[in-house]
Amino acid sequence: MTWKLSKTIKAILFDKDGTLIDFDKTWAATNRKGALIAADGDPQLADILLDACGMDPQTGKTRADSMFAAANAREIAAHMVTHGSPLAHGDLLGRLDQIFIDGAEQPWPICDLDSLLESLTGAGLALGIASSDGEASIRRTVEVLGLSRHISFIAGYDSGHGPKPEPGMINAFAAHLGVSPAEIAMVGDNGHDLEMARAAGAGAAIGVLSGTGTRQTLEPLADVLIGSVADLPALLAER
Repeated sequence: MTWKLSKTIKAILFDKDGTLIDFDKTWAATNRKGALIAADGDPQLADILLDACGMDPQTGKTRADSMFAAANAREIAAHMVTHGSPLAHGDLLGRLDQIFIDGAEQPWPICDLDSLLESLTGAGLALGIASSDGEASIRRTVEVLGLSRHISFIAGYDSGHGPKPEPGMINAFAAHLGVSPAEIAMVGDNGHDLEMARAAGAGAAIGVLSGTGTRQTLEPLADVLIGSVADLPALLAER
């Protein structure tokens, strides 16, 4: 790739799961719990629902661009109902939202996020988070990790900006800062993140290989691929 991060970038919008925190270490147990709830306690059905949503019931690994990797709780609940959950969609959605909030109590950071984000804000960049998780869960994750002082904007699937890969979250961040989407870099680990960047006309679509996405799934959509957010300072130094 010949692309380099433009000097016009004034802000970075991060995905959360797989980008700032380790996806499987943070969410495997929660997703198992959600599937068992959706299965009304039937372990065989729970394994079917896990697989349908993209998680291997044996290894706990989540597939790229699967429901668990990229969808929000409303979409996951609907998918589970379609694949055999006996619960009503609204009931299941409420339960999933709550277990995802509970799961935010023990996030596994990808790296020393406090130092990383401090270096980015110190370079004059505004920072935000846009996730398919619910806003309450995102905010709790930020609080638990002690990152609140670095993050000026948070958007979840239920924040009123529309879901990924629609452009609403990036547009809302741009409006919040008073900048153009072309002055925002989007950083994420799956196709929906980078598709959202394209839809909004973001200044950069940066893929990270630390989550559920692979080089094969991300390369067609990304301006640049890096191993993880820990590599961002080196990328910025190229400007």
